[in-house]
Amino acid sequence: QVHLVESGGGLVQAGDSLRLSCAASGRTFSTYVMGWFRQAPGKEREFVSGINGSGGSTRYADSVKGRFTISRDNAKNTVYLQMDSLKPEDTAVYYCAADQRILNILAGRYDYWGQGTQVTVSS
Repeated sequence: QVHLVESGGGLVQAGDSLRLSCAASGRTFSTYVMGWFRQAPGKEREFVSGINGSGGSTRYADSVKGRFTISRDNAKNTVYLQMDSLKPEDTAVYYCAADQRILNILAGRYDYWGQGTQVTVSS
């Protein structure tokens, strides 16, 4: 069982940066693939980025590639999402998720979810 808590969301202007954090409970954090997803009003939840247990493999959605960076600190049981050059279309609730299988972009493959943190980017 993994309990996830996101933080770091807020209201920013286009072009600004934010860093989201996701703190996980448990002593086996390094065995979990971690993903970041987002959901805008009226839209389906979509994959943003993912990272494997060691941090050596990452994936990004095309819409955020080159602007967002995922990382993790296994000693702190925390995964981060550094978001630069934010755009109004990045506005959404951002969720972190955990899974013990392979890095995957499908939300349905993740077993554990946080409560989400709101990111709002004004133009």
